Amino acid sequence: MRRAARPLLWPLVPLYRLGLALRELQLRSGLKPVRRLNRPIVSIGSLSAGGAGKTPLTIALAKALTARGIYVDVLSRGYGRRSALPLPVNPGGTAEDFGDEPLVIAREAGVPVYVAAERCEAGLLAESERSAPSSFGLHLLDDGFQHRQLARDIDILLLSRCDLNDHLHPAGNLREPLRAAERADVFAIPEDEPEVAEYIQSRGWQGEVWRLRRRMEIPGINVPVAAFCGIARPGQFFQGFESAGMKLATRFAFPDHYRFTVLDLDRIAVAGRQAGASVLLTTEKDRVRMGSLADALPTTLPLYTVGLRTEIVDGAAAIGWLTSRLTSPRAHVS
Repeated sequence: MRRAARPLLWPLVPLYRLGLALRELQLRSGLKPVRRLNRPIVSIGSLSAGGAGKTPLTIALAKALTARGIYVDVLSRGYGRRSALPLPVNPGGTAEDFGDEPLVIAREAGVPVYVAAERCEAGLLAESERSAPSSFGLHLLDDGFQHRQLARDIDILLLSRCDLNDHLHPAGNLREPLRAAERADVFAIPEDEPEVAEYIQSRGWQGEVWRLRRRMEIPGINVPVAAFCGIARPGQFFQGFESAGMKLATRFAFPDHYRFTVLDLDRIAVAGRQAGASVLLTTEKDRVRMGSLADALPTTLPLYTVGLRTEIVDGAAAIGWLTSRLTSPRAHVS
């Protein structure tokens, strides 16, 4: 068991556990009612607070299902946006209007995306605006494992080595204890972490196991770079560059979902030049949050983005299993 990320906050963990227990009681007693939409719902989520790869998996599933002729839309919270109203995402919009992850999904997956603080409201808007043009349609619920007031038909849980060695909020990054994984119908695990599959088997958890292959789409650059990001696990981002043999002249890590300012970009550009960097590199989500501020960067230090992609190993079998389950009688509501 590794050391907690924020050990000074250990005294608050029992209070967090109490809050989880109270919420569970409310769900089971009906004090927090569970609502259902007309179309089936596939939830993609994680136990950890961020950096699990939910957005790339949502995009991969949306593309794979669409390729089979299945109508798909995505329901998301839209973290960090200014409005609380349910809205359809305009792919040409801003992170302030829709949130960074919904924008990335809308642009990369090419499917309708709806945002609302209560995902059920996003789903109701989706179903009122569009009826599925094909004989079968579904909603993908982005980051939905803990959003249990909206019934889902299949729960996909991303689980990694980091989760097995982590701790509950606020000392660690886990939103729920590991035993909450019992609710999952599918465990999506990194291909190169076989110990996670062994752990699932040892606990007797029943569910499909999908193995994921994650990769970074790094521009072909052979010059020193200044890399920066505002994501939950920046170490993975920087390590990807080093594994690809790139020279990192300098790096900057900001908090997850960080809202950049002109001063931030000036500081990055100045430090990059001083360190001998010829280009700047960041993630797609960070580029989305920067919006028009990126225009303020000097043309002598061009900005490139790095795509994070997920592939399901034996994806045809996984999608076949998924569609088969969705066309069977609906029973999963938790």
